[in-house]
Amino acid sequence: MGLFDNLMQKIFHAGAVAKAPEGVQRANAPVAHGGPASTPNAPAATAAPAAAPAGPVDVEAILDKMAASHHEKLDWKHSIVDLMKLVGMDSSLAARKDLAADLHYTGDANDSAKMNVWLHKEVMRKLAENGGKVPADLLSH
Repeated sequence: MGLFDNLMQKIFHAGAVAKAPEGVQRANAPVAHGGPASTPNAPAATAAPAAAPAGPVDVEAILDKMAASHHEKLDWKHSIVDLMKLVGMDSSLAARKDLAADLHYTGDANDSAKMNVWLHKEVMRKLAENGGKVPADLLSH
């Protein structure tokens, strides 16, 4: 799993926990299989994409709620560093370079200011592509 997938799952999972009924929250949890299902009516295990939420995930609402209860004031709407901190990820330069590589950044990874701006916009765009409801202003800055 790449860093972006990890970030997305942290956000989408936080939204699922907030609104999903018991049992649904663990849909992506690993399951130990000892062989074929023993009951004919058991649902088949499918390899659904991890980024396929049942409906749009309100990214802004989830992150605002996380920010409200975070011990630091984080500006996740403008800072990739703060966004990564908010979801509990390493936000070091090395981690951001890894995220940039994961997202196929072609710019100069040593120009961290430019890379950070690109990363934030790209993360928001990718969240929207994968079922996230992201405010238009976060997609166009």
